[in-house]
Amino acid sequence: MIWESWDAFWAMGGYALYVWGSFGATLACIVGEVWRVRRQRRQVISRLRRLQRFDSQ
Repeated sequence: MIWESWDAFWAMGGYALYVWGSFGATLACIVGEVWRVRRQRRQVISRLRRLQRFDSQ
């Protein structure tokens, strides 16, 4: 698609709300997933360290 100006690009041919909303929702899902995986990883590492301490006693 060829746009006459940046305003036309940002308007996305009248579908800006759908297009940019979709990008925003996708970005929110990706950020949320990365956050959840990092948090879960820290919890697993913490559990493993506690188990290792318990095992060595």
